Amino acid sequence: MKFVNLIFITFMITSIGVQGQPSPKKTIYQFKVTNLEGEEFDFSTLKGKKVMIVNTASKCGLTPQYKKLQALYVKYGNENFEIIGFPANNFLFQESGTDEEIAAFCEKNYGVTFPMMSKISVKGGNMHPVYKFLTKEAENGVISSSVSWNFQKYLINSDGQLARVDFSKNTTR
Repeated sequence: MKFVNLIFITFMITSIGVQGQPSPKKTIYQFKVTNLEGEEFDFSTLKGKKVMIVNTASKCGLTPQYKKLQALYVKYGNENFEIIGFPANNFLFQESGTDEEIAAFCEKNYGVTFPMMSKISVKGGNMHPVYKFLTKEAENGVISSSVSWNFQKYLINSDGQLARVDFSKNTTR
């Protein structure tokens, strides 16, 4: 948990991405997605907030991170900080449930109250546009990356720009 706090404090203090890089042309605010309840979620409603986007899975060894993500959300959610979860079934079929099943699992097992979006693909030919933005330098203006496993985090600064990619799987353990 100390490592999570260090990453979070660094993120909260630093609201820009890579110094010396030109500002991205696009922001996260251009996207509208569907949440687990089937309702539209507009990223433009997050203007001025720092955002952590994380791909999730219910049947992964890292699934207990839900508990720590929820604790982080409770602690900092009122301080212009938001966590957005995107269930994805890209890694060993560890998120095979429906949106309804995922919502019930998250609430029952981890008390998740941060916004959870409808299940998407975070890699490959069916990659969701949000993840194309997060992983393609041509889209985000900062860095290219790939999603290597469940619970990889992308941090967005208060201007809607990619600020950091966390490739570590153990940041909330």
